Amino acid sequence: MTSQKDLKERSNNQCELCNSTENLSVYDVPNARDTGIYACQNCIDQMEDSEKIEPNHWRCLNDSMWSEHDGVKIMAWRMLNRISQPWAEDMLGMMYMEDDLLVTAKASGDGEVDENQIIHRDVNGVVLDNGDSVVLIKDLKVKGSSIVAKQGTAVRNIRLDRDNSDYIEGKVGPTLTVIITKYVKKL
Repeated sequence: MTSQKDLKERSNNQCELCNSTENLSVYDVPNARDTGIYACQNCIDQMEDSEKIEPNHWRCLNDSMWSEHDGVKIMAWRMLNRISQPWAEDMLGMMYMEDDLLVTAKASGDGEVDENQIIHRDVNGVVLDNGDSVVLIKDLKVKGSSIVAKQGTAVRNIRLDRDNSDYIEGKVGPTLTVIITKYVKKL
């Protein structure tokens, strides 16, 4: 295992993922023998708890995914797989890893498709997440009211239906409405 002193020196006393200089410590890369990185507490918290992931924080991987150090590459690959954003998928497509390193990165279960996972997609096939904003692509009658949601109406802060990939919820005007995903486009 690389010592904290060696990691500080190697990283120039910065987080090897996001370049932060605050709250740094050694992070032992799970399922990768004797591999550690120097990371900030913000990155560590998000790596250890998927519920805390802030996708925009990880745009920093655009630079760090090219690191020469295996631990940094492994964690960059794992985090990009946990973020269901088009830019993260693009970055994964650009990333190169040796076969043995890729096997190590996949050892955590990242990148494997869960057959039971429900994935919500808009009319163009773009993956939707809770909190996304979408726009209606056609006029829709809101059932149970006289409201017609016009094409081009933005629906912000959507929520995904846990049981059906065809439904999302969002406010159209003052009314919380269930919307069919084939009638929306992600903003």
